[in-house]
Amino acid sequence: MLDQLDPPIIAQDDSETLSENVFRRIQAAIVKGEIAPGSKISEPELARTYGISRGPLREAIHRLEGQRLLVRVPHVGARVVSLSHAELLELYEIRESLEGMACRLAAERMTVEEIDELRHVLETHERDAAFQAGVGYYQQEGDFDFHYRIIQGSGNRTLTQMLCGELYQLVRMYRIQFSTTPNRPRQAFAEHHRILDAIADRDGELAELLMRRHIGASKRNIARHYQDGATKTATERGES
Repeated sequence: MLDQLDPPIIAQDDSETLSENVFRRIQAAIVKGEIAPGSKISEPELARTYGISRGPLREAIHRLEGQRLLVRVPHVGARVVSLSHAELLELYEIRESLEGMACRLAAERMTVEEIDELRHVLETHERDAAFQAGVGYYQQEGDFDFHYRIIQGSGNRTLTQMLCGELYQLVRMYRIQFSTTPNRPRQAFAEHHRILDAIADRDGELAELLMRRHIGASKRNIARHYQDGATKTATERGES
C-alpha cells in the first residue's frame, strides 16, 4: 500500500519542517484509507517512501499517536487504529452529544457573516464532482468542513479543543470510510441544510436536535454496516 503514496519529500534543512510535512502526508494517507486500518507501521519503509531520516519520522509518528490515528501494540509496534464496532459506536455517541451542544451554541453565537460563510461551505459541497455523481460526500478538512465550522462557531474553547483537535482526524477517518454508503451523501446534504436553517433562525434547541439526529443517522448506518457484514459471514459459514 505504501508504494501508492506520494513521492519522497524534497530534502530541507529544517528538520521540524520535514517532520511537519511527513506528519501531514501520513495523516492524510491514514484518514483517506490509503494506509488501511490495522496496518503495521514500518519505520524503515516509511523512511524510504518519504525520503527522510528516522528522527523526523519518529516525531511525526508520536504526533499521530496523539491524534489516536496510531496505537502502540506490545511486542508489535505502531499500527493504524482500527476501532471495534463497540468503540466506533461509543465515538459516535460522544459526537452526538457534544456536536449537538456545539450546534446549539453556534445558533446563539455565530455572527451573520459566519452563517453566510457556512452557507457558502454547503454550496461548495454541492458542486463537488463526487457528490454530483452520487458516490460520496465532500471531505475536505478544516474551514471547508461543515461540522468543523459549526464547532468553531460554538465559541466554546473546550469543545473546540476536543472535537477539532484531539478527536478530529479520527472522526474524519470514519466519516470518510462511511461517506460512500448508497443514498447517504444526498441525505447528509439535506440534513446539513436543515441544520443551517435552524442556526440562521437562531433556534438553538432545534439546531441541537437536528445535529443529534444527523449524527444518530450516521450511527445507525454504521450499525447496519456491521450487521450486514455479520449476516454475510454467517451465511457464508452456513449458519442460520
